[in-house]
Amino acid sequence: MEIERKFRVLDDAYRAEAFRTYRIAQGYLCSAPERTVRVRLRDDEGFLTVKGPSDETGVSRYEFEQSVARADAEEMLRLCEPGIIDKERHLVHFGQHLWEVDCFHGDNEGLTVAEIELDRKDEPFERPAWLGREVTGEKRFYNAMLSKRPFNQWNADEIK
Repeated sequence: MEIERKFRVLDDAYRAEAFRTYRIAQGYLCSAPERTVRVRLRDDEGFLTVKGPSDETGVSRYEFEQSVARADAEEMLRLCEPGIIDKERHLVHFGQHLWEVDCFHGDNEGLTVAEIELDRKDEPFERPAWLGREVTGEKRFYNAMLSKRPFNQWNADEIK
């Protein structure tokens, strides 16, 4: 089970704290609400991930991930639904946790979100100064949804 919380990012101060950055391209073989099947290229590594539906809070869901050869991931990306996600991921240690900060490109340019994985739903964590409002459970921030309705299509109220 994956326990994850997601937040908007206020500014790019996280960049100075990042210890690693890599580029990600990902697509969806299936983006149904009850399950997603994702193909990801991260630098030279390929991954196939299956995720179940989120719980009622949007914090927890089943996740299975398997490494695949880069060439296989590239081939599977060609089979994906329209809307490949292009993003840069920055890894930041803050307090006792690892934050993954995703800076989107392409049709999602201008959107930056941070995620933290936790061991328990109620686990306390320190909030970096660059962290904005929580968007956990807001489906429009799911990558699978961003592949269908990207950030550049959002109205002013949705962007806030």
